[in-house]
Amino acid sequence: MQPNAIIFHGTGGSPEILWFPWLGARLGERGYAVDIPHYPGMNAEPVATLLPKVLAGHRFDERTVLVGHSGGAAFLLALLEHLDVTVAQAILVAGYSTRPNDSDEPVLQDAYDWAAIRAHVRDIYFVNSTRDPYGCDAAQGRAMFERLGGTQIIRDDGHFGDYNQQYDTFELLDRLID
Repeated sequence: MQPNAIIFHGTGGSPEILWFPWLGARLGERGYAVDIPHYPGMNAEPVATLLPKVLAGHRFDERTVLVGHSGGAAFLLALLEHLDVTVAQAILVAGYSTRPNDSDEPVLQDAYDWAAIRAHVRDIYFVNSTRDPYGCDAAQGRAMFERLGGTQIIRDDGHFGDYNQQYDTFELLDRLID
């Protein structure tokens, strides 16, 4: 069975921006079936209505790799909690599990079943920055790491891509994915 990777953009994002196309191409060259879906409702639509669409729209199995950026990374927590399989890897880039700032965060659940999340992913990474302009920082990564284990990687690199932070490649992610 071919491994697959699903890359989730963040709030207001799309599949064509930042490092998403680059990572998709790199994984495709390595034999992955890659999906970089566009969810215009990411972090605008309540997680309770977005989640069923995502679960129905993708294939998840023991060879699936999930990558999420910002709001897409926060969404991965709900997705992992509600999967009925254990995926190979999840990488949460600039992720968070609590409100990182004063903005509304419909992508977050009120509470998480941390044991269920952990049971549905073999290997989990949290990649956060010491100086994230939106509060999706190393402290957010640490909070998830303390509940889920895995590996926390802390960089000093903003939001890992934004409207004012060009980030066309992300070599670290390519190295982390089996």
